[in-house]
Amino acid sequence: MGRKKLEGRSEEGRAGKCVLLAAVLFALFVVMPRAMAQGPAPLWDTGTFSILGYDPDTGEVGAAVQSRVFSVGNGVLWADAAAGVAATQAIVDVGYGPQALDLLGRRVAPDAIIKRILDQDPDPLPENWSKQGRQFAVMNLNGEYAAYTGPKATAWAGNKGGTFCTAQGNILAGPAVVDNMVANFEKTKGHLSQRLVAALEGGQAGGGDTRGQQSAALVIVKKNCGVWLHNDTVLRLQVDDNPEPIKELKRIVELWNTRRPRAVTPECR
Repeated sequence: MGRKKLEGRSEEGRAGKCVLLAAVLFALFVVMPRAMAQGPAPLWDTGTFSILGYDPDTGEVGAAVQSRVFSVGNGVLWADAAAGVAATQAIVDVGYGPQALDLLGRRVAPDAIIKRILDQDPDPLPENWSKQGRQFAVMNLNGEYAAYTGPKATAWAGNKGGTFCTAQGNILAGPAVVDNMVANFEKTKGHLSQRLVAALEGGQAGGGDTRGQQSAALVIVKKNCGVWLHNDTVLRLQVDDNPEPIKELKRIVELWNTRRPRAVTPECR
């Protein structure tokens, strides 16, 4: 009786060892190679869609963004009424924003700005925050623009240009997101703020960020054309944590447009 118990335990032990060995082999030869092929996981969340736009009738330039990231506008949108606008996203180097505005202010062409910033990026974290995953776009005060999507930006990632606008995004449902953004911007009437929000609505209708929604932001600038004196910011809004941030952003934009505060500068009335 004792021998049978010992034999049974021995067989159970061998079976357990076999299961453990199989699990180890699966991890070594299946799981790890797949993970290595995909590369290290990013250090922080990414995933955003944005648009830069210009209104030739008013001379205003602006940008809007939505993401499943808290307070996305803080790191993505950059604007200077003496230079233009920029968006930096995906495997973000926030330093791209001020660099882009500086070069725009010096009247460097947008495509040359893209090349210069990328070439000068030292790529300090190539394993898990590679410059090859960066995505950014720039637009000058004439509505001329350029955009870049790195080959390692998380799929689906891409950008699309239109008439006085460029849309870009990563971790998206597919190309319909940026296609819809451009289409909505081009066909929507009204103030630039309304056209930018319509673009975000189009992006969300195309599937948006595959992880969902959380925050959205918008900025529009023109020299001395903000409310009061010596204010270049026509409009700056952020919805930092909301289950439907685009809907909330639209509500505020429509409210602003009902009375649209005017600058006291004569040329902006």
